[in-house]
Amino acid sequence: MTTCVLGTGIDLVESDRMRETLTRWNARFKDRVFLADEQAYCDSKADPTSHYAARFAVKEAVTKALGTGIGPHVGWLDLEVTRNAETGAPSVRFGPNIQKMVAERRISGVLVSLSHTRNYAVAHALLIGETEA
Repeated sequence: MTTCVLGTGIDLVESDRMRETLTRWNARFKDRVFLADEQAYCDSKADPTSHYAARFAVKEAVTKALGTGIGPHVGWLDLEVTRNAETGAPSVRFGPNIQKMVAERRISGVLVSLSHTRNYAVAHALLIGETEA
């Protein structure tokens, strides 16, 4: 077995668009896209919008790396953007709907990077796993 990159995804979100969505739909949008801990984290920040935009971008990037996107096989709440307790680095926790897919594809980890400014949030995801030599 050889460890390699099994998928990659990237996404860019305009902060103004996220701000408009949060203003218009607020809790309805948040509850549809973000789990409770994600909402608590973002809402605790001085500028929640940029943090929501970044987490939205992470979810898009990861599902693009999986090759599914958000849709019938993977929903918004099937993955959670978390932070490593020691380093603060972003990471992802998969829900039951994705865990089977991850196991079948021999995905052993996800590397996530995100960044945000006043205007944009960007995220990149790499799926790491094992393949036959």
